[in-house]
Amino acid sequence: MSTPFPYDKYVTGKDFIGRKEECTVLGNLIGQGAHVVLYEPPRAGKTSLVQQALFTTRIKGQQFITGQFSLLNVRTISEFLIRLGTTAIRTVATTPGEFADIIGRHLGGTHFIFDQANYSENDAIISTNWNVDDNDILEMLRLPQRIARERQQQMLLIIDDFQNIMMTEDGDKVCRIMESVLAEMASDPKPGCSFIFSGSMVNAMKDIFKVKHYFYRKVEHLPLKDVDEKEIIEHVVKGFLTGGKIVERELLLGMCKLFRNNLWYINHFVNICDSLSKGYIIENTLIEALNSILAIHEPRFQATMNSLTTFQVSLLRAILDGVTKFSASEVIHKYSLNSSANVKRLREALVKKEIIVFDDDDIPTLQDPLFEYWVRKFYFEMK
Repeated sequence: MSTPFPYDKYVTGKDFIGRKEECTVLGNLIGQGAHVVLYEPPRAGKTSLVQQALFTTRIKGQQFITGQFSLLNVRTISEFLIRLGTTAIRTVATTPGEFADIIGRHLGGTHFIFDQANYSENDAIISTNWNVDDNDILEMLRLPQRIARERQQQMLLIIDDFQNIMMTEDGDKVCRIMESVLAEMASDPKPGCSFIFSGSMVNAMKDIFKVKHYFYRKVEHLPLKDVDEKEIIEHVVKGFLTGGKIVERELLLGMCKLFRNNLWYINHFVNICDSLSKGYIIENTLIEALNSILAIHEPRFQATMNSLTTFQVSLLRAILDGVTKFSASEVIHKYSLNSSANVKRLREALVKKEIIVFDDDDIPTLQDPLFEYWVRKFYFEMK
């Protein structure tokens, strides 16, 4: 059944709310064949933005060969390369003969082959006949560009959860080789391949692109701004009206503040409100919906807190209290943080666990707004 508040899939068209500026910028970058990196917390709207930008550019007449894959469950370089190659090949080929032809012509001299038996049994387009080496990495990363040039049509490959490249046996090597491939592509005047590197582990992505400076000046980072509060409230009010329900706009202000304008959480929340009401939506309905959404996510929040050491919990409490100078002697004493050296380790631990993120002014923020609310109210019992 359709809903005016979709939260279980990406949205485009009339369901896409806000971020017109980012959509225009991304569309222009895609049209120019630029490489783009997006890193935002989970469910921040990255996929919806990409799909809306593609939707808009296609309406304008620009055509792309588009492929998308995820590194969520990838743990080896071989798995990454096979997934990348498979995605690129499937954008232009559909039969075993076509698969074998592309692999034979573009990956000859590598350890990648088309194995008919493996294809018949596992639907595997690309197989290996030996362990992959540096040349295999280089040639596979060149494959999308070669396919695009051969077809005389621009290809766009979207790689989700790109941060997991560092969970392979040598992610740094892959990034270095990929840098050299992007440099080659920049000097090619013919239609080619561009990449969108997307990641939901913000700190891990920042480590690749900002700390280690991989792909420096070869990719464009596009940060996502908060969706305007007024647009969100208008979206919710109109959605309720389609079902003949009414809600006061003032009640929705607190919702926006609690969820920090995160549309995934908001759509999930108002869906619950919708199911709990028949006409006029009152404050008690919103409170009941909040309790319901907390019940859904509480086991995850509890598991997160149980994974922290006592020192890490203390630093998290300091952050919620608004502390920013963690190494000050009075802060170390008040929160029992032991020492400034320990503080540094605690910061790194919370960053690595993707619980907090530091902005350019070194101010920390909890990434998940509902987790922050739960920790404040139920874990630390703060007023």
